[in-house]
Amino acid sequence: MPASLIVILVVLFAAFLLLRTIIQVVPQQRAWVVERLGRYHRVLGPGLNLIFPFIDRIAFRFDMREVPMEVPPQVCISFDNTTMTVDGVLYIQITDPVKAAYGSSNPYTAVIQLAQTSMRSEIGKLHLDQALSSRQLLNTAVANAVDEAALNWGVKVLRYEIKDITPPAEIIRAMELQITAEREKRAVIAKSEGQRQMQINTSEGQRQQEINIADGRKQAEILRAEGEAKAIQLVAQATAEAIGVIGASVEGPGGMEALQMQLAKDYIEKWGNLAKAGTSLVIPSDMGNVGALVATALSIVQTKDRANGAAPKA
Repeated sequence: MPASLIVILVVLFAAFLLLRTIIQVVPQQRAWVVERLGRYHRVLGPGLNLIFPFIDRIAFRFDMREVPMEVPPQVCISFDNTTMTVDGVLYIQITDPVKAAYGSSNPYTAVIQLAQTSMRSEIGKLHLDQALSSRQLLNTAVANAVDEAALNWGVKVLRYEIKDITPPAEIIRAMELQITAEREKRAVIAKSEGQRQMQINTSEGQRQQEINIADGRKQAEILRAEGEAKAIQLVAQATAEAIGVIGASVEGPGGMEALQMQLAKDYIEKWGNLAKAGTSLVIPSDMGNVGALVATALSIVQTKDRANGAAPKA
């Protein structure tokens, strides 16, 4: 191979390396920190950028997107001296590449360590039951604590999520026994409440039934009494009307003779019925003297006529 060709290839390769060093293409949502002679110079944004070779160098490359980071499991002690293992996920984002490069030697490790210490501190303020039921409260407290300290590191803490809170096996068994006892207690209480309500409903039903029966009897007695009173009233009205008719008939021609005949007839019918009603009778000695009885009845009628101022009739 000719020497001139080798020289040309070396020159082309050197030019290619030089261009690769001078021209820098930064992807979207990335930020590269450039140092010139060991000091911070500038931040390269997305797109085509030019730097001076041998003078400038890319010291740090940061991803500006949201980054989820696993927080390793750690042992925490609650306020009532119960140990538990807690792990989670921390979501962060680099907002200031310069602070992220020079504020901490490793901002990712710093936020993870701070998240663990903050979680231990927050759980130490709560009892076991509160820690197990207050995940959202713990998430918010840890995220706020880490975000406040991470401002100097150019890191924004978006949120923190607890993955698992695991108490010791003995505590878990005790909690299961407690839950079982509580459920049995609620079942017994519910059963007794059901029996109590059933007895109340039964007694109320019996009471209402007795009240309805008493009201029915009362209404029946009232209706029966009203019916009897109405019947007596109707009978009295009919009797009065009949007597009025008889009195008016007596005033007419032949009325007295008709009255005598009716009295004699009624007398005979009544005494005939007495013989059918019983086997022993006490009768007056002049029972057969129908005329005397009729005369007695007529004398009562004539006495009434005198009292009313009318002339007696023969």
